[in-house]
Amino acid sequence: MASRNRYYLSIDDLAHARGSEPALSYDGAGPGDFAAALQEALRSPVLFEHWRALQADPDDVDPTLGATDAQAQVSANVADLHVDVEVLTSLPMSLLRQRLNWLIGANWQLRDVRNA
Repeated sequence: MASRNRYYLSIDDLAHARGSEPALSYDGAGPGDFAAALQEALRSPVLFEHWRALQADPDDVDPTLGATDAQAQVSANVADLHVDVEVLTSLPMSLLRQRLNWLIGANWQLRDVRNA
């Protein structure tokens, strides 16, 4: 069984945090919406399939980039002037980073990683 990690992230301006591709970008309004969108992106291949369809040759895309974790959990809360996000998943950081960048671009910062 893959090890699970707990990732602690921070988003300074969630209201304006968007990915560079509008078709993939987060379009919610608050921390709860974002947590639900990221959790869905980690649990389901839907966001990956949308991204893959946008590629010049979708059949050449490495299918391992679409790995999912049906048990992934995401919570997000307002803290001072930013949003704290906690992600529990067995997916590697590279795939978490990929999904975050599709949803909100580089508008996030990794604060800590711990074994779950």
